[in-house]
Amino acid sequence: MFRHVVLLGWKDDATEEQKAEVAAQLSKLPGVIPELRAYVIGADAGVNEGNHDYAVVADFDSAEDYIVYRDHPAHQAIIAQHIRPILANRAAVQYWTI
Repeated sequence: MFRHVVLLGWKDDATEEQKAEVAAQLSKLPGVIPELRAYVIGADAGVNEGNHDYAVVADFDSAEDYIVYRDHPAHQAIIAQHIRPILANRAAVQYWTI
């Protein structure tokens, strides 16, 4: 399994409505991109200071399937319209699970 993990940090002026819209839009992707095998998204629980604000974990059968997701127009539209406007920082990693 090929896993993609993204951690997002929101700008200080990001509203709750904007954050909720990111979640709403991202939650639509499994129905649009069949290459997604598992997809888990969620806001940080607030237990530890200094964490990112939001996480996305996506599993694929192959790196090629990940690239389909990465470049998919629906995914790219969410990034452009909903994530980038409130994004302060981002970290990501892709790896093969064992």
